[in-house]
Amino acid sequence: MATIDSISFKNFLFKDPRNKRILWMAAIAMIIQISIFKYFYPFASYINGDSYVYIETAYKNLSINSYMVGYSMFIRAFSVFNSSDTALVVFQYLLLQASALLLLFTLFYFYRPGKIIQGILICFMVFNPLFLYLSNMVSSDVLFASLSLIWFAILLWILHRPSTKLIIWHTLVIYFAFTVRYNALIYLLIAAMAFILSRQSIARKLVGIGSSALLIGLFVLYTGNQYKALTGVWQYSPFAGWLWANNAMYTYRYVDSAHRKPVPEKFRKLDKSIRSYFDSTRDTKKFPIEAAMASTIYMWSPGFPLYNYRDSLFKRDSISGELKKWASMGPFYKEYGLYIIKQYPFQFARYFLWPNANHFYAPPVEFLESYNSGQDSVAFNAATWFKYTSLRVTTRTKDKTITILNFYTILPGVINMVILFALISFTMLGGWRQNTPLRKGVLLGASVWLLNAGFTILASPAALRFQAFPILLTTIYSALLVDWIWKMASVKENVIPNEPFILNKAFK
Repeated sequence: MATIDSISFKNFLFKDPRNKRILWMAAIAMIIQISIFKYFYPFASYINGDSYVYIETAYKNLSINSYMVGYSMFIRAFSVFNSSDTALVVFQYLLLQASALLLLFTLFYFYRPGKIIQGILICFMVFNPLFLYLSNMVSSDVLFASLSLIWFAILLWILHRPSTKLIIWHTLVIYFAFTVRYNALIYLLIAAMAFILSRQSIARKLVGIGSSALLIGLFVLYTGNQYKALTGVWQYSPFAGWLWANNAMYTYRYVDSAHRKPVPEKFRKLDKSIRSYFDSTRDTKKFPIEAAMASTIYMWSPGFPLYNYRDSLFKRDSISGELKKWASMGPFYKEYGLYIIKQYPFQFARYFLWPNANHFYAPPVEFLESYNSGQDSVAFNAATWFKYTSLRVTTRTKDKTITILNFYTILPGVINMVILFALISFTMLGGWRQNTPLRKGVLLGASVWLLNAGFTILASPAALRFQAFPILLTTIYSALLVDWIWKMASVKENVIPNEPFILNKAFK
């Protein structure tokens, strides 16, 4: 059998008859699927609030807004070539599929799993309905998932075949991913691990890590300065401040009024408003929204204490725009939220961390459970951006409910358990002690899984669209580890008693 040292990746893809046939079949399947899908969903799908903010940012070419600007930069650049929402959706779908196949074939190239596992993984990606519905949304989720898949594939190449060109590509991809979503912050830690484990000079490792950190640092500095010019206070992310306050409210709701501690003077007005709100909404039958746990409803919905308090401060301000009002509250809400969490760590663990851990284990389908958030129309700026003739959007389906993704409420939980036990088995069977390429790859994949879990459970909302990349990656590594365990069992069964053998040979 040819080794990875005797065949180039290009030849592996396009000269190997089996791989070439698979790529052609995958391409045909993608075209058929997206064509049928767009027949039933001729218009893109929108998330109330999120999608229209992205379009507003793109239309006005804003450098900051309530969401990261990376996706808005992307759709603005795309509009130079085509203003059709169908063209955007098709491009997003093909980008996501190409990114997934790039990662899969990179893994196949370096680790050579069995053909059955390869077939299962290819079918899982190519025929995955999540790809269609995620791509049909005007949202950063599909772009972030695509960039994340590309980023991880590049890391594997850095791990096994480092080069200057890869350092440049990695720097650009991780930077763009960071402009799309805050979660990419953990990517720096994982990238640093990959560079450290790679076989190249210390100087090149430092350049690889440092170039990514520098570019991201410059973006943080620029963004912070933009917010300082707007609000007078340097901050990188007002979003984080609102999120901490939101998470604190889910903590505070379950603190008995008799056990509430006094707060510093600067927090008293806000604190009083939140206490009064919770005291008046104890009956969840009358206020069903209060039965939800570890959500983000408090940070986005007018009429709740955080928005009411903000509006009270700007009551006599007729000049400040919505962005300035929202951004101005970031530092204060962050301080208040962290203060409350520190005062009630038990309640935070029980009523936010634990429910959020459950959401991570089985992420809610959320906005993917219905087309266009269940609405028949879109905002004016969306119709203008994509040149619709009216605000009304239609489908050729029976209704706007989407049920095909319901299995995703079960799959991530199953996969999380599979990879947990697979990693335990990998450890017990001596996988870390074997000098094989798979060992470093598993370490990288496990790091993404664990760091993403920690970041999500501690602070970030958990939903299917946010967890697309981790779910895909975890599924891939679960399959690779199961394949490795199967090979291990097969090798041991075929070993002749008392005859020494080198286990590594079985995986070359």
